[in-house]
Amino acid sequence: MSARMGRWTVYVLVAIGFAVACAFLSNWQFERNENRAEQIALVEKNYDADPVPLAELIGADGALDPGDVWHPVVLNGEYLSDEQLLVRNRPHGGTSAYEVLVPFRDVDGRVFLVDRGWVPPGEGDSPDSVPAAPSGEVEVVVRLRPSEQLPASGRGAPEGQVPTIHLPAIDELVDADVITSAYGQVVSEDPAGEGTLGGFDSPTDDPGPHLSYAIQWILFALMGFIFIGYIIRTEIVKHREEVEGVVAPVKPSRRRDRDADIEDELLDAR
Repeated sequence: MSARMGRWTVYVLVAIGFAVACAFLSNWQFERNENRAEQIALVEKNYDADPVPLAELIGADGALDPGDVWHPVVLNGEYLSDEQLLVRNRPHGGTSAYEVLVPFRDVDGRVFLVDRGWVPPGEGDSPDSVPAAPSGEVEVVVRLRPSEQLPASGRGAPEGQVPTIHLPAIDELVDADVITSAYGQVVSEDPAGEGTLGGFDSPTDDPGPHLSYAIQWILFALMGFIFIGYIIRTEIVKHREEVEGVVAPVKPSRRRDRDADIEDELLDAR
């Protein structure tokens, strides 16, 4: 095998490797786009559904079906206000706000964590004030949300606060057995509590850029082969010119000047 053929083989192998990497990245973006489409469909199905009793969606085993995320449920019972916690560093109102978590004892005796809303940060490590939850018998409508993961950084929080809504960790802080598969973002309280907390924005239905990114990676793979093909063709043309001694074509303007010189020479010869 000549040195030139060996070099071309390397070029092709590089193009193939690049195409494989692009195919992997494209498939990853297609999967993310599919997951995002499933999330949007789930929100469209559940978000504005009629509320049902908690026991209808979370049975005695305490498990949450992923297909029931965002579905509203109605709770009847009382807040355990003495067990209130704040979850810090939540993005609301352009600030790192605090969300107010209060366990709620339902009529069936189970304790379910309710996220009542958010309050802005204060001057120190806690908000300046937190509106109290209503006391006595309350009817609360919430939307089901799954437990969050613990922070990858391992960051903690001051006493009375948590870094994230990781329900198993919160269960250890509350003097009651809290359902650890799901919590609820409040929709309404009857009667309402004192003061006003910030509400939750509806989830966006933006599918994101994943599909366009997937197509771009496919185009990058094709461009890699086109680029390698151009390099190889350029080398072939250059080699042929060197072997055959081909001279670059004369530009039309120079060709006309040369023809005129030849005609003048013939006229002088006559």
